[in-house]
Amino acid sequence: MNTSKKYSRRHFLNNVALGGGGLIILGSFGFRIIKDTENNLIKAIGVDFTKCAGCRTCESACSAFNHPIIINGEKIEGVGNPYLANIKVYHFNPDVDIPSTCAICPDAPCVEACPVEPHPETGRKALYRDSDMTIKNDKERCIGCTQCAQACENLRAGVIHPNPETNMPERMCTLCEDSPQCVENCPFDALSYMEMPSDRNLANLSPSKIAERLIEELYNIKA
Repeated sequence: MNTSKKYSRRHFLNNVALGGGGLIILGSFGFRIIKDTENNLIKAIGVDFTKCAGCRTCESACSAFNHPIIINGEKIEGVGNPYLANIKVYHFNPDVDIPSTCAICPDAPCVEACPVEPHPETGRKALYRDSDMTIKNDKERCIGCTQCAQACENLRAGVIHPNPETNMPERMCTLCEDSPQCVENCPFDALSYMEMPSDRNLANLSPSKIAERLIEELYNIKA
């Protein structure tokens, strides 16, 4: 299938709206990526929202990798239930699609909000940042208070979801052992695993805020 022809209308709108100098590459949740070797850089998943077609392949790939199954003693990728994915695609009208996943926030407001005292040996709360910058939860110490999810919802993108039965936080990005499956399987190259400034602007990360900005840029409509 020739995908460039199928989505030519969207590409036409994007080029007209953003100018002949090339599409603006937007990082995770709507900030512009500026590579600056003088600043500290981190690796995270960036999004070119102008390329996302809303196909949700990223959700299935993420879920399959992070929720494997065992068959005859062999671990294989799971069924890819999008509900279990650590990335979620939000759809808005006029037509914009917003993939949303953890921004690897350097200040980690979710971790700051965790009320569990740091472990005397590791210094980690129940929610903590691992050595690869991803956010993980210690289920043995987590009290299911949902304060981490509330902090993410109020201050950033709202990507942490409490388990409906235990209230323990879920859907934090794992980066798939440094090989994000959402990036590798995106058919439109809308996702990139890339270096970006650690002090980048992390304001207004919610999918609805990003959609407002894109709708205004692509369709000249103020939300």
